[in-house]
Amino acid sequence: MVCGGFACSKNCLCALNLLYTLVSLLLIGIAAWGIGFGLISSLRVVGVVIAVGIFLFLIALVGLIGAVKHHQVLLFFYMIILLLVFIVQFSVSCACLALNQDQQGQLLEVGWNNTASARNDIQRNLNCCGFRSFNPNDTCLASCIKSSQQCPPCAPIIGEYAGEVLRFVGGIGLFFSFTEILGVWLTYRYRNQKDPRANPSAFL
Repeated sequence: MVCGGFACSKNCLCALNLLYTLVSLLLIGIAAWGIGFGLISSLRVVGVVIAVGIFLFLIALVGLIGAVKHHQVLLFFYMIILLLVFIVQFSVSCACLALNQDQQGQLLEVGWNNTASARNDIQRNLNCCGFRSFNPNDTCLASCIKSSQQCPPCAPIIGEYAGEVLRFVGGIGLFFSFTEILGVWLTYRYRNQKDPRANPSAFL
């Protein structure tokens, strides 16, 4: 059968949702790995990553069941949810790619001031203390302060990686946003195709 028929649409939609399932399991696995090896101690960060993974897994599950059973209601809700996710993800990805250095610094400073556990992880892993300067009355888990050395501020070190991370996140987000709009198009086309094995008089 040519790749415009019922079977091809079904197989493409199933393959796309299997990809989303693998990505969701990967996100959950990365969060568990970070906690297990002590790389991340912030429950908020881990919770967000796991929540995104579970949400993506549920979307993929709805799409997979809808594709296999050609279920009109599931496919409709899957298409609407995927379209909303595309709009949000595309906007966030463009914002990540458009941030300049000053905006990145402001964003990092806001995150630094609002996440104590993530701040401790950064100071320990990057061996730095404070964002732009270190207050001796504050707590710092970096090894440099334990050896009475001069600890560098964290802002310049984080800034070296922030641009690359934002570009990476923005690029990955753009890639998956286009797979989502592809999924919306495939779902719309698949919903309006008749199953050749079904009763010809059945409702599409």
